[in-house]
Amino acid sequence: MDMDFKGRVAIVTGAGGGLGRQHALALARRGAKVVVNDLGGARDGSGASVSAAEAVVNEIREAGGEALANGASVTDFAAVQAMVQQAMTAWGRVDILVNNAGILRDKSFAKMDLADFALVMNVHLMGAVHCTKAVWDIMVAQKHGRIVMTTSSSGLYGNFGQSNYGAAKMALVGLMQTLAIEGAKNNIRVNCLAPTAATRMTEGLMPEEVLRALQPEAVVPAMLVLASQDAPTRTILCAGAGSFEAANITLTTGVHLGTGEGVPELLASRLSEVTQRTGEMVPQSGSAQGSNEIALAMAQSGKQAVA
Repeated sequence: MDMDFKGRVAIVTGAGGGLGRQHALALARRGAKVVVNDLGGARDGSGASVSAAEAVVNEIREAGGEALANGASVTDFAAVQAMVQQAMTAWGRVDILVNNAGILRDKSFAKMDLADFALVMNVHLMGAVHCTKAVWDIMVAQKHGRIVMTTSSSGLYGNFGQSNYGAAKMALVGLMQTLAIEGAKNNIRVNCLAPTAATRMTEGLMPEEVLRALQPEAVVPAMLVLASQDAPTRTILCAGAGSFEAANITLTTGVHLGTGEGVPELLASRLSEVTQRTGEMVPQSGSAQGSNEIALAMAQSGKQAVA
């Protein structure tokens, strides 16, 4: 796999600290020119300062790399478009987008203010949509693009107190699934990274010894693979503490029960068969569900015809 990023231009959002900073530094070390974007706010999204982004840019430049700082909020599409234009003016292309920016507003759903739910959705989901939309036509014209969405185990599997964050992170998986299909003909590969890392976002959420094991640097190899020339597409890569896994959204083989008055009771009585995971598949598009259902129905009607 080609892990050389010379001649490539990358935009990393939320790159003023934590995981984003490590992403930006790693891409720059391997030859990429990097736009280091960071609003510079607190982890709940309040405040703003470009100083964090500028500090990372200085690190990259001191190591001999090329980088630009940008303080746009990913929730502001006009500011995001200006950020992309900044990269185009300086370097003439954008090859890699790492959608890493995020905030937390954790509370149980019962106690959560809807404004906090909406804000987290806006930063994580619409922030990634804004950045991706701003680079999409450029990547289509180049016939090359690598987009990494940052999902989370909280979205994939749930986590108490993070209904807003989890909903946003799972929404990014759905976005990735469709964009990977739409981008395929133009060599735009879209993937998700599910990191487990000790950053400002996780302070106070884990014991100290666990935090020490979960250094952000350990997640970076997964990002580099997903952003590389030979990257996969439609892959959810999980990473933490030097370990790597892949998550999949699967479909069981299912059972045909037909239609009619008694089907709800029949489904309830045979639910364990429906949820049986032996032989499950990873659909290549949403149409696979319908295709499977029709195939089961046709097979059943064939059996009845023979009988």
